[in-house]
Amino acid sequence: MSLKRVLITKKFEFSASHRYWREEWSEEKNNEVFGLCTSPYGHGHNYELHVSVTGAIDPKTGMIINLSDLKKYVNKVVREFDHKYLNVDTPYFMESIPTTENIAGVLFRRIDEELRDKGDFRLQRIRLYERKDLYVDVWREDK
Repeated sequence: MSLKRVLITKKFEFSASHRYWREEWSEEKNNEVFGLCTSPYGHGHNYELHVSVTGAIDPKTGMIINLSDLKKYVNKVVREFDHKYLNVDTPYFMESIPTTENIAGVLFRRIDEELRDKGDFRLQRIRLYERKDLYVDVWREDK
């Protein structure tokens, strides 16, 4: 049997803090909607990021992508988030709230940009864990 495309997943970790807050809302409205996540000092998480890449297996190497290369590309993106207060220290959340959903969306776009034109593979999906019981999946729709 010949395998056409395979999916491989690598785990990465980073720590970051964030705050849920909408300037145009009153303090009462922010507290009602976001609860404890409104602390002016933010709160932090140890995030776990699973990056899944798909592609054809190279018959010479037996790999879709060399994992050392994948680590290099993804770590370049992760460094933008690691030990940052996402609301203030990154440009991505000046207009949007750094919810798990929004963080995952930004990570998918940034990792996709880093991997583009690097080989015969592509980013297929990411899974971002904010806690062990809470994660978000973002994936590419096949066309």
